[in-house]
Amino acid sequence: MKNKLDQLLRAGYEVKASDVHLTAGVPPIMRINGDLKRYGKEKLLPKDIEAMAKVIIPEHLWNDFREKGEFDLSYTLPGISRFRVNVYHQRNSIAIALRIVPTKVPSLDELNLPPILKKIVEKPQGLVLVTGPTGSGKSTTLAAMIDYMNKIMAKHVITLEDPIEYLHRHGNCIIDQREVGIDTKSFANGLRAALRQDPDVILVGELRDLETIQTAITAAETGHLVYATLHTSSAPTTIDRIIDIFPPFQQDQIRIQLASVLVGVISQRLFPTADRKGRIAATEILINNPAVANLIRNEKVHQIMNIMQTSRAQGMHTLETSITSLLQSGVISNEAVQAYLQEKVLEDGKV
Repeated sequence: MKNKLDQLLRAGYEVKASDVHLTAGVPPIMRINGDLKRYGKEKLLPKDIEAMAKVIIPEHLWNDFREKGEFDLSYTLPGISRFRVNVYHQRNSIAIALRIVPTKVPSLDELNLPPILKKIVEKPQGLVLVTGPTGSGKSTTLAAMIDYMNKIMAKHVITLEDPIEYLHRHGNCIIDQREVGIDTKSFANGLRAALRQDPDVILVGELRDLETIQTAITAAETGHLVYATLHTSSAPTTIDRIIDIFPPFQQDQIRIQLASVLVGVISQRLFPTADRKGRIAATEILINNPAVANLIRNEKVHQIMNIMQTSRAQGMHTLETSITSLLQSGVISNEAVQAYLQEKVLEDGKV
């Protein structure tokens, strides 16, 4: 069964799929440029997927998977690619979702990301947030930023990931990558421990709970540069999400801390290119300047969008501005952004 699994994953890599889904009752499904496509006609049986799961999950962790109902880990095809894997139960059988992670870390230029990200990387301390929905390329953007740092600076970088995706080689930087569940118990535990490991930079794969967020803010206050991700749709909603997770009696203090430590927020979405041969990120950039910090402190986060629209010289822009630029240059089509624009109208209607 290992050969069959490896053949499927190799095929996914060759057709440039971003994800491979293995579910009982249908053939393997691959997400290519955002669209789901069947691979072959042979339907997968529950016993086939269970056998593949046993190839991926080490024997000593199988009981843990059975008890939890789902399991995150990574899988490697030597010389081909790495895969971020989630194995889970559904309708009394097992299903597997695999995200293809290229072995080569793409550069910021290759990803066509704004030049301001290079200036953000050079900041000595503070909190940098990369946000967007699942599958929007947050991990890839962070990996590219760390890779750029690795080439131009000498830092000690500690990453906390669930699981580890891109593998970084030591360059000018020392990069220690820790996997949640294997190298450390949780993001919160790993983050607390990182403060005693002499890091210059800490990357937190996801800010999932109050304790992790609070420790990340403390780390940024104490002289570290902290990168983290959140599943939010825009820069202002990211700030609101962080503040709202705290109890009401703590929120005033968190506003003051966040206004002080925030470096910037990078929100992004991936859209298919006009030629349907790839995807490109539309971005929203917020840089924390005195005006933004003042709005955060005074509970006027809803006004931040106005500053972003008028501060292009400082590297800021909204997602709508980025999408419009991509449309005008012909990189993406109107059809590609139609779903987003409809969603945006619905969101605006709720406000």
